[in-house]
Amino acid sequence: MSLCVWLVEDDRDLRATLREVIEVEGYRVITSATLADAQAVLTHAGAGIDLVLLDLGLPDGEGEAVLALLRRERNVPVIMISARDDDGQKIRLLDAGADDYLVKPFSVGELLARMRVALRHRGTRLQAAVTHYQRNGLEIDLAAHRVALHGETVHLTPTEFKLLARLARSAGQVVTHRQLLTDVWGNEFVEHTHYLRLYMGQLRAKLEADSAEPCLLLTEPGVGYRLMEPGNAG
Repeated sequence: MSLCVWLVEDDRDLRATLREVIEVEGYRVITSATLADAQAVLTHAGAGIDLVLLDLGLPDGEGEAVLALLRRERNVPVIMISARDDDGQKIRLLDAGADDYLVKPFSVGELLARMRVALRHRGTRLQAAVTHYQRNGLEIDLAAHRVALHGETVHLTPTEFKLLARLARSAGQVVTHRQLLTDVWGNEFVEHTHYLRLYMGQLRAKLEADSAEPCLLLTEPGVGYRLMEPGNAG
C-alpha cells in the first residue's frame, strides 16, 4: 500500500508541482490550501497520513497551528516548508515537534531526500520507487510523464496516466479494486468499480495489440488488475 503524504501549501502552482513529483515517487498525496482545509482533513482523514509537508504561511493562519494539533494527536513526521529563513523560528518549530524545516526555494531532490530521512527516523521501511517500465514495446517513464508504444508517444488522459502509473509501480503484482480506486480517485470512490472497468477498457484500447485478449493489462477476477512484470518477452 502506498504511503500517504499530506501537502499543506497555499501556492497553487507549487502545490501542483510538488504533488506531481511526489506521486511519481510512489506516494499517495492529499492536499490542503488553507488552515481551515487542514483542520477538516485532520478531523476526517488524518489517521491514514504517513508524512506531512506543512507550509508555515497560510492565507487564513499559520501552519504552526496545524503542527500543534498534529503533535497533540499523532506521531507522524512533519516537515515545515517556508520562505522565512529565521534561525529563531526554526528552533522554535523544531522544539515544538517538527522533524525538519526546509527553506524555499528548495530543490525537489532535497525535499524527497528529507522525506525519506524523516520516514526512516520513524521506523518506516522504504522501497525504491519504480519510475520506469518496459515490456512488449510499451515504455512508461513516470518521471517524464511519458508513455510510448513501439517508439510512438501514446496520449493518455490524466486519469488514464494516473491509473497506469499506479499499476506500473506494482508491476507483476495484483492491485485490488479498492486500492486502485483509493489511490487514483480517492477514498470516497471505493465502491465505484465501474470507473475501473471504463478506464481499463480505454487503456487496453490504446496499449494492447488486441484489447479483447490483453497480454499486458490483466484482470484478476474478483480481485483487481495487474500489469505484467517488466521484460522483453510476451
